[in-house]
Amino acid sequence: MQLITKLEQAQQQGQLLESTLAHLKTWLEGQFLPDWAIQSIDELVEGGHWEELNDRFYQHLAFGTGGLRGRTIGKVSTQSELGGAQAGETPAHPAIGTNTLNDFNIIRATIGLFRYTQQWLCKEQMYETPSLVIAHDVRHFSRHFCELAASTWNRLGGRAFIFEGPRSTPQLSFSVRHLHCHAGVVITASHNPPHDNGFKAYFSDGAQTVSPHAEGIIEQVNAVALSDLPDFLQTDLSGVITLSRSADEAYLALLQELIIDETALRKHPPKVVFTPIHGTGAISSLPVLRSVGVVVVEVEEQAKADANFPTVKSPNPENAEALSMGIAKAMETDAQIVLATDPDADRMGVAVRSRDGEWVLLTGNQIGSLLADYRIRTLKDAELLPEEGSAKAALIKTFVTSPLQEAIATAHGIKTINTLTGFKWIGEKLRNYEETLREQLLENEGLALDYDKTAIWTRAELLLDYSTFVVFGGEESYGYMSSDRVRDKDANAAVLLFCEMAAYYEGQEMTLVEALDALYYEHGFYCEQTVNLYYEGAAGSQKIQNILDSYRIDPPKQLAGNSVLRSTDFAKDDIRDADGKRIPPQDFFFIELDNGYSYAVRGSGTEPKIKFYLFAHEPVGENDELDAVKANTQESIETMANAIKADAEARAAGGSKG
Repeated sequence: MQLITKLEQAQQQGQLLESTLAHLKTWLEGQFLPDWAIQSIDELVEGGHWEELNDRFYQHLAFGTGGLRGRTIGKVSTQSELGGAQAGETPAHPAIGTNTLNDFNIIRATIGLFRYTQQWLCKEQMYETPSLVIAHDVRHFSRHFCELAASTWNRLGGRAFIFEGPRSTPQLSFSVRHLHCHAGVVITASHNPPHDNGFKAYFSDGAQTVSPHAEGIIEQVNAVALSDLPDFLQTDLSGVITLSRSADEAYLALLQELIIDETALRKHPPKVVFTPIHGTGAISSLPVLRSVGVVVVEVEEQAKADANFPTVKSPNPENAEALSMGIAKAMETDAQIVLATDPDADRMGVAVRSRDGEWVLLTGNQIGSLLADYRIRTLKDAELLPEEGSAKAALIKTFVTSPLQEAIATAHGIKTINTLTGFKWIGEKLRNYEETLREQLLENEGLALDYDKTAIWTRAELLLDYSTFVVFGGEESYGYMSSDRVRDKDANAAVLLFCEMAAYYEGQEMTLVEALDALYYEHGFYCEQTVNLYYEGAAGSQKIQNILDSYRIDPPKQLAGNSVLRSTDFAKDDIRDADGKRIPPQDFFFIELDNGYSYAVRGSGTEPKIKFYLFAHEPVGENDELDAVKANTQESIETMANAIKADAEARAAGGSKG
């Protein structure tokens, strides 16, 4: 084939990586690519787009423990892929490549998930038809990938459910349990740039897959042969079930039952500005907020679903810029709060008005700390949690989430469970607690519990008696959970809980900024900062690995004039949570300094970056000026951040270490 000859010449001239050539040859010789895909590769070769070819083919898009995520539109789009689409429109075809999210990789992932699920059912002697529910967000190709996956699942002999349109990630998690499905998938890349998309897998408990399912699914996905793909490239929806409105109503009912103090909402209904940032948030958040009396003002320009997210640089509610239109609308309408959700509505960002009228952007750590403290206090007020707390009540957070939340939990007399980054680990703890409750009830009472059909507060009481009741779960990256029937972060529930909390503090004649400061006076000032270093493409991937390897081989001895007291390597050290359960090994490092500050290092599982999480804590005395403590601490953590960046750049290049 002339095209392969050109590719071989390019590799000999140093323009293509060896792995790129090998993957291209395998795909071109596999006799499964349609004409448009071969033409697309030819266009890239003729145009000399070697870097683009390397990025697309240097590796296989890895099916990690959460699924797939990557570019679905290339940096360079070919005419064969565009198919006449204009700027801003969805191309006719997703980007061809072993390292891009396209039809081939969606089919491969679906076949692997089906085969594992089928094997698991046989192993468990559950002779049932494998069932799957799929949701999708508003991104480019999201609906197409959803229908393609559903079609593939049905053709394999399974039963697939889809929604009539976009739905949020937390509703997918809920629906897996509600529909008694064996697996779930959501097509989303969360808050990634518009050119990305993803395939996120869930198992029968409604949580993202963890061991042993994760490894089993990965093994099956990797075993899918290229020759298996052609039979599934044409979508057939004749056997796919489209869910009715009742599926939405069940999720909305769950959200409403999470309210503890509805009286506060009725007495002091907050006025909020809400924006879904062109995503799925409005589908569930708006109706449930309005049903409990919250006065909601929409950001009209951002209410319309749009895969390009045209009004923001990034559809990420962590970023101040993403909330700017909401703040402008709040100033115009005299609202007190701005709430924003990301495209798949699992993350929530917040801005609040202070007493002097200034707008304050709350971090994910601050939001989570406020919600956790409020949730625990309200559970105690409602006598759903003992006033003195309970060793069988827990707050779950990730290691990289603010230690303030552990201080809050300890003060309230409940334990803190720290997990690795990612809500799948929080979901795993919920599954463990559910399984313990079932086992203990059966052993002690002879009762077989229907977990999800048991009333929420009855279930909480049983968990406190026989297992562990999770009062709140969260992570610093703007994800929060308050229901164990949703095994993922849930922005729809979070906006409702935040409004309930705002109503409560309005009744106390406190602003939310004052409520946060009250936590600092009680527990000390906690300050966090995240440093993200981006390294894209094949070369970038190597730099990230260089940094991680160097922390294992040569951990830092000092940083910004402070000595390192302890360096914990989660891949080698035996780390256990508060239940005594071992934390799974991972490329994750935790560095403690002699001034009481600390930081964590990990590679992102969803974006081409390495992340550093910085933590500072200073006591606040009764006579201390909190503003001065804040300023001094923030200056210190900024110095720390600059030192970490400089050290990381040297490690990325393979140079000197700290």
